[in-house]
Amino acid sequence: MLSDITLGQYFPGRSILHRLDPRVKLVLTLAAIVLIFVAFNFVSMALVVGLILTGMLLSGVPVKMYLKSMKAILFIVAFTSILNLFYGSGEPIFQFGFMQITMNGIYRCIFIAIRITALILCSSILTFTTSPTQLTDAMERLMKPLNVLRVPVHDIAMMMSIALRFVPTLLEETDKIMSAQKARGADMESGGLIQRVKAMIPILIPLFVSAFRRAYDLAMAMECRCYNSRIKPTKMKQLHAGKRDVIATVVTLIVLAGVVLGDIFLPALA
Repeated sequence: MLSDITLGQYFPGRSILHRLDPRVKLVLTLAAIVLIFVAFNFVSMALVVGLILTGMLLSGVPVKMYLKSMKAILFIVAFTSILNLFYGSGEPIFQFGFMQITMNGIYRCIFIAIRITALILCSSILTFTTSPTQLTDAMERLMKPLNVLRVPVHDIAMMMSIALRFVPTLLEETDKIMSAQKARGADMESGGLIQRVKAMIPILIPLFVSAFRRAYDLAMAMECRCYNSRIKPTKMKQLHAGKRDVIATVVTLIVLAGVVLGDIFLPALA
């Protein structure tokens, strides 16, 4: 069910990662994402996966929450992996027409599945351990130099935070609408692809109406509270980097060095 998807949700806690500076967490998450895409062999990827698994362990978030966050992209993982299965070079193990499966293709299939899974888990660690308010503050502080170029940093950070905050809400709303339509006799699971797409229309229209209504209500509430992005408000909680942030940064840099060395001295997947 869509209500089980935990993508974008915040899991309250007092773990080590919860207490890290949100600016450091955001930068380290971006660094980990870069590492995921610059790792070109299994040894380098193993270092990145080890870093992500350590983060999952230190976050204090139950494993089932991470598994639920994978539900939304299981199809993408399977489809992309199977597609790469037929793009390997070398002696074919199995061939059917112009399609062939090689040992290198199998390696690429597994590697791509690990890469996409690591990407989602890495993003989930950030959202599970960082509240939307903290993310807004972190993004605004990190993009502050762009104010010199007259970039509306606060507005951008606020929009990104609100969008991330309403992902679980929209998923829950979609699940409610689907349940209501099924109770009225709507059939969304049988028939071909075109019929299933047509069956989604009674869901999408109420969902869009509900999303615009929520956006209007939120805008009205912010206006009634005299919200103005041009006024620079004081921060209730000041952000301070401590020893934990330094240690997390050093560990990430060590993994970065290991990935770079692994890419240099070990062969990449063809």
